[in-house]
Amino acid sequence: MNFMLPMEKYFGNFELVHSFYGAMPTGVTVSETSRIFVCFPRWGDDVRFTVAEIVEGQLRPYPNAAINSPNPANAAMSFISVQSVVADGRGTLWIVDTAAPNFSEPIIGGAKLVAVDLKTNTISRVYTFTEGVVLPTTYLNDVRFDFRVGKAGYAYITDSSSNGPGGIIVVDLETGYAYRRLSGTPPTSPDPYFLPKVEGNILMNRNKDGSTSPFRLASDGIAIAADGKTLFFCPLTSRQLFSISTDSLRDRTIPEEDLLSQVEYWGEKGASDGMITGAKGNVYAGDYENNSIRKILPNGNMETIAHDPRILWPDTFSIGPDQYLYLIVNQLHRQARFHYGRDLREKPYSLLRIKINELPAPAF
Repeated sequence: MNFMLPMEKYFGNFELVHSFYGAMPTGVTVSETSRIFVCFPRWGDDVRFTVAEIVEGQLRPYPNAAINSPNPANAAMSFISVQSVVADGRGTLWIVDTAAPNFSEPIIGGAKLVAVDLKTNTISRVYTFTEGVVLPTTYLNDVRFDFRVGKAGYAYITDSSSNGPGGIIVVDLETGYAYRRLSGTPPTSPDPYFLPKVEGNILMNRNKDGSTSPFRLASDGIAIAADGKTLFFCPLTSRQLFSISTDSLRDRTIPEEDLLSQVEYWGEKGASDGMITGAKGNVYAGDYENNSIRKILPNGNMETIAHDPRILWPDTFSIGPDQYLYLIVNQLHRQARFHYGRDLREKPYSLLRIKINELPAPAF
């Protein structure tokens, strides 16, 4: 007998930009000239290149194939396992290399922030980190920039460690000097009371041998206000949103215990992987538990702008000059490590976009 009952309502007008039938992507960025770059961390898939540009519907290793071949003898000048790519709006593509394939301990000297000149498609600078900044447990995740402070600007990188302290790494782009802030504090740490649920199931580590453990990941999503004065961030395994003054992050005279008191709490926004800020001051964040995208207004009000069953784990966001919000959808929660060794992901993964009528937040 056929009968219709009320159903959950879905909304949001998406366009498909690209389908991925190979390795699983995590990062995307759209440059000021509408070039699109993506990255594929080496988590076990057959990753032929860890950074690519989408050109006429095809993936091309970027800036070339040779740099995308890991070279342990020259770890600082080859891409090992890239987690994030960010175009800064002024001609540079920034690449965050975790140097931690399969979430291993970072290869010494390999964890780095790389600047690529988009006009010449060549590396212009490489920033590596000391052992006191990139710890044996560190997993470099995402990065945001402000070129209005200091002589060459600052970068802010999240450490989303699964078994060590999370934190925010601050980088002086003139000198390359970097340091950790809010390291191991509650706002950058996994929420110990959070139990993620995706597609109706509890998300946890489920190993081939039948053993299980909670899924815990530290500070991940990061977004910087349009004026550069506020940094928003969130742990991956948490529904909470936090912020802090970037002036305070850069001020080394403020001790950690005093810095923690300056963190502001914005409320529950849903569990997010990627976040991005628009020029109007709105923060866009995914909600991977509910296949949704949230918009957090400058006054703290939140609204859902898309809710769609195809948003199977919204990962990284980028806003293009066309005023579209671009997002990677990669079914991260269906990986084998969450299902006793069975890979439940279905090809293709996707790059989607939705019109938001807002330009990206300027960094300069």
